[in-house]
Amino acid sequence: MKNTFKSLLLVSALTLPMAGFAADGDSIGTKVEDTVITAKVKTAFAKDKAVSATDIKVETDSNGLVQLSGVVKSKAEADKAVLLAKNVKGVTAVKDDIVVAQ
Repeated sequence: MKNTFKSLLLVSALTLPMAGFAADGDSIGTKVEDTVITAKVKTAFAKDKAVSATDIKVETDSNGLVQLSGVVKSKAEADKAVLLAKNVKGVTAVKDDIVVAQ
């Protein structure tokens, strides 16, 4: 129940700022799709106990390329985040810029 609530809260927070998207040239439809993909990736992270959803930043471009960045505790966590992102519908590729803490 707590994970479901966290996931819903996370998705809500990610999809809220739709108004500012039209300014950078992409259509609203494209931006909504990008935001949905980003939200789905973050939700997948939130549901997985091996990945810290709050430590990994997710950005999605208009072609479905997801860029992951941030600092994680282990290579296994970074690899799992990449795998989860690749398995989200709409993701065409994943760019892994995650740094493993030393």
